Amino acid sequence: MSKRLTIPLLFAFVALFLASCQSKQSASDLQKTLEDNPEILTEVMKKNPQLFMETLQKMASQMREKALEDRNKKEQEILEAAFKNPIEVEKHSEDLIIGNPNAKVIIYEYSDFQCPFCYRALETVKQVLDDYKDDVAFVYRHLPIDSIHPNARLAAKYYEAIRIEYGQKAFDFHETILKNQNKVRHGEKYFISLVKEMKLDVGKIKELVSSKRVENKIAADVASANKLGFSGTPGFVVAGVPVKGAYPYSHFKMILDRRLNGNSKDPASEMAKIK
Repeated sequence: MSKRLTIPLLFAFVALFLASCQSKQSASDLQKTLEDNPEILTEVMKKNPQLFMETLQKMASQMREKALEDRNKKEQEILEAAFKNPIEVEKHSEDLIIGNPNAKVIIYEYSDFQCPFCYRALETVKQVLDDYKDDVAFVYRHLPIDSIHPNARLAAKYYEAIRIEYGQKAFDFHETILKNQNKVRHGEKYFISLVKEMKLDVGKIKELVSSKRVENKIAADVASANKLGFSGTPGFVVAGVPVKGAYPYSHFKMILDRRLNGNSKDPASEMAKIK
């Protein structure tokens, strides 16, 4: 527990503790007394160490629960607003659609190849595609965080180059990269080795990596992410509902079931499960 948090809690607890013994003195007077004479805290703590620790732990736990409750309430409000007024994602002619292009729902992800949470998100996306079959499709878009992930943008360029030349094989590249993020630090050397391993035309891919077409596609993805309010990764739009972070499968399922099936389950109960 930080000093910034502990001291105010101590003051509050001691004020309450002493107030129980000195009913004529107001809590505010006690608070001022403690602030002017902090050594009182030391003496009371020495006499009641176990009681102090138990009370502090209980108060800290209550504060965490309140913060979680407030966060879930806020997220529920955002969720309900999105269901009523789903956000629209501008389509791009060069988006690679994984799954049924005529699916009822397309999930858009804005991601960074060096983001550790994006690998967790990949597993969730794969499970969603397996479970929802033709009803849900997936589009991967780029949001490289250049300030902390120096090779993410280059990885995105290789993804787009492979997409242009080989279509769906780009998703295989995407999955392999995320499963081997420790190798991304090697940069182009690793990406070329992977292209060779996939038996793709290295010369053609390198040519496309340097092309304006690839650069423009990544720039369009970043602009789209910014417009939608995503500044970190991963960020999703699921059936018009923004999902900021690598949420568990249950969260995606709750949104999809409600959108696809008119499921009336109260999202508050689902949000409460996410801690």
